[in-house]
Parts: sequence; structure tokens; C-alpha cells
Amino acid sequence: MASRAAPLVYPALSRHTATVIFMHGLGDSGHGWSEAVKLWQSRHRLDEVKFILPNARTMPITVNGGYPMPAWFDVKSLGAASKMTLDERSRDTDEAGILESRAYLYSLIQKEVSEGISADRVVLGGFSQGGAMSLFSGITAPFKLAGIVGMSCWLPLSHKLKEFIPGTNFNQDTPIFMGHGDEDPVVLYEWGTATEERLKEFGYGVKRKTYKGMQHSACIGEFNDVENFLVSKLPAKGNA
Repeated sequence: MASRAAPLVYPALSRHTATVIFMHGLGDSGHGWSEAVKLWQSRHRLDEVKFILPNARTMPITVNGGYPMPAWFDVKSLGAASKMTLDERSRDTDEAGILESRAYLYSLIQKEVSEGISADRVVLGGFSQGGAMSLFSGITAPFKLAGIVGMSCWLPLSHKLKEFIPGTNFNQDTPIFMGHGDEDPVVLYEWGTATEERLKEFGYGVKRKTYKGMQHSACIGEFNDVENFLVSKLPAKGNA
């Protein structure tokens, strides 16, 4: 099994009272999201937040002709060529890889807890495949989180989600922010719409924003919206 590089960590700028764990997309690394973190930290609205940018393992990826690349799980198809619904895509998913990555993310959260940060002061987020991991891992977590962010993503294992939700549904009321470009050719906008609908069917509170003309990327408007979400869910404690 391929080894995993250590996460990229941006310490809190003041007293550490909260943590954001943000996962990159397929073929990327934690460093790919360092500029976003620097932007958020430069505005000093999240000074008490530590940012962790984990790295996925490198593994053979089916959609890439079997060529290895950093990934949270194997991907067999992407984009309009797949002609799949959300549930069809979920059935054609690397469940073992998803569960392994989820266990790794939970270990990062438990490390924060062991260092004095309550899980309900942790937000899980990610882009594309990383966003898929944040949605699935956050919803099925065996502890309460502060919030979940999914950018340009979909819900994996959506067809059997109920099997993975713990009996005590810790995150039934956890706020979820989703953002998606309406011209995304990689993770189809329709998959994001179906994800929102599925989550709402299960009673989750989802706020989803559409970015007109955006393809498979992020824009300053989305960065601002994510920052506002983080500020609202991880308010500063000051000297309290």
C-alpha cells in the first residue's frame, strides 16, 4: 500500500479553538489548497482556526487508464460521457477506498480531540473527490461536527447511505454548505443537484450555491461564501 504524505498544517493565528480539515481533489495535494487558506487567514476572521490540508495516497485510477495518482478512492468514470445518475454512479464506486479514507480522516479529527479541540469545533470540507469524502464522512461520523463543506462534488454511496449513518445520528442537524459551477464538465452539476435533493430527503440542512459559468474549479465568490460559512460555524471564543 502506498504511503501517505503528512498533512500540510496552518496553525491558528491566535489561540487555537477550532479546526478545519479540507481535502483536495483527484490528482492534487494539500498544497493545492494552500492559497485558499492563506486568503482566509489574511482577513483575520478565522484567527482561532487551525487548517489541516491532508494528502491522499497515490493509487491506480481507472478513469486515468490505471495510471497512479493521488486519490481518496478509485474513480471509474467522470463527466457527461458516463451518462450516469447519482445512484448509478454510487453503485460504481470504490467503497473500500472510501471507507479507508474516511477512517484516516476520523483519525485526524481524533488527534484534534486529543489535543483539546472538541469535535463540534471541527469542520470537514473538500473539493471534488475531497468534497465527496467530506460529505460522506461528515454525515456518517460517530461524533458531532460543526459543519460540512462540499465544493463541486457529489455524495458517494448515496444509494445505501442509510447503512452508514450511525444509530445516533450525530450530524442530523449539522449545517452543510455546497457550491457548484453550472458548467462543470467533470463532476456534473446534475450530480450536485441530486446530492442536495438526497440529503434533504434524509432531513439534512443543506445550503447550496450555484456559480454561473464556472466549470470544475472555484472562484473568489465561492471562497468568500465558504469563509462566511466557516466564520458562522466556528465563531471566535476570544478569552472565554
